[in-house]
Amino acid sequence: MKIFFATLATETNTFSPIPTGRAAFMGDREWYRTDGSLHPPAMGNRALIEFRARAEADGYEIVESICASAQPAGTTLRAIYEELRDMILADVRAAMPLDVVLLNMHGAMVADGFEDAEGDTLARVREIVGPQATIGIELDLHCHLTDLMRSSADVIITYKEYPHIDIAERARELYTLCTAAQRGEIKPVMAYYDCRMISMWRTTVEPMKSFVAKMASLEGKDGILSVSFGHGFPWGDVPEVGAKMVVIADGDAARAAALARELGEEIWQIREACFPRHDSIDGGIDAALAPGEGPVVIADVADNAGGGAPSDNTAILRRLVDRDVQGVAIGCFWDPIAVKFCTEAGVGATFDLRIGGKCGVASGDPVDLKVTVMALKAEHSQGGLSGGRAPMGDSAWVRAGGIDIILNSTRTQVFQPDAFEGIGCTLADKKIVVVKSTQHFHAGFAPIARAVRYIAAPGAIGPDFAAIPFTRRTTPYWPRVANPWATNA
Repeated sequence: MKIFFATLATETNTFSPIPTGRAAFMGDREWYRTDGSLHPPAMGNRALIEFRARAEADGYEIVESICASAQPAGTTLRAIYEELRDMILADVRAAMPLDVVLLNMHGAMVADGFEDAEGDTLARVREIVGPQATIGIELDLHCHLTDLMRSSADVIITYKEYPHIDIAERARELYTLCTAAQRGEIKPVMAYYDCRMISMWRTTVEPMKSFVAKMASLEGKDGILSVSFGHGFPWGDVPEVGAKMVVIADGDAARAAALARELGEEIWQIREACFPRHDSIDGGIDAALAPGEGPVVIADVADNAGGGAPSDNTAILRRLVDRDVQGVAIGCFWDPIAVKFCTEAGVGATFDLRIGGKCGVASGDPVDLKVTVMALKAEHSQGGLSGGRAPMGDSAWVRAGGIDIILNSTRTQVFQPDAFEGIGCTLADKKIVVVKSTQHFHAGFAPIARAVRYIAAPGAIGPDFAAIPFTRRTTPYWPRVANPWATNA
């Protein structure tokens, strides 16, 4: 059997002011031409590592194409999308005939002229390999599950967990199903169910924790091969934005459709219990200052680089300063200019520094503080979701009164405590730790937190789902309307 695999992935926030271009794919993150699976694990190549390991163990022939993974941001420039896509297509043509094609993509990539980049890539691959090859794709659960994806692929699998701690497991699942299908052992058929909801679902807490366990428990029984819940990515202004269930059955389309509907209706029933609750800025600070042992971790959900936000909004920092809150660590602010100034000043220097507020309206106003440079670190990094390291670039730890601030030059969300501690900023002695992240911080920070809270401050991925200014989705959805099933208008 001859197996082809590649990564082309980014999550597009169509409301973000940051364009996604060549440097985003070929400079800032994982970029490998034909050997991504042979490098240390990171978000972009984790699935490829699994594909290679499985194929080598089975004695199959391997053809590896590109690994290109960009930090979430705004719309991808057409030229770079077409260049990377066409590299994959050229490699597919050169490798023909192929038995299995495995793609690792995000599912919410939007390029100029291509609202559904994944569907476009899948359809073009299908044109080359024909109906006899098996095509599978692994997607982030924050994906737009489109009809073009479904008609072009044989198997679609999304992550089940948020934070995404199961990338490798889902890659192994995709490989197993696709190779079994190519050997004629199974006949996968897929069904979608549109839940008509736009929200976020935290799988670390109930009732979603049990729902994820239920999905897994249904697989491998009664002809059900795989169950995925595509949460959707709310900040992508595309026609098919929103949550969908995906069920893959063995040759039984009706069974797949029935279970997809059943699970989708269950998600509808628990919608209120799952709906993410957020504090105001002052409400979150007040709660965190209540007596107790250990830090309270607060998520600045709307300024998450992992959702395409700049990660330089200053609203929470401004209130901490105005209220003279002590014993706080906050980060990470994407501010390469501030990092350069700190580097020039050197460790121990005290000077006036303008922080944040640089990228656009969603960044808010800058905050001017007298800071002391506590530490500098070239090419700082933090633990990632997939066992590898997430680069933060040259970074600085500065102190303003009782507030410790982490500044970085490579835009990324906060994943792990070593984003702070790796540059010397301890957390155990803090009352409050503010992280610019929506949920991926949870796996690393929950074990050290007295409590975890979420603040809805201003930012590029604000969590008021009813108010997102969509222009492309026309189907009603909750929570914008109470009952999206009442009309198809």
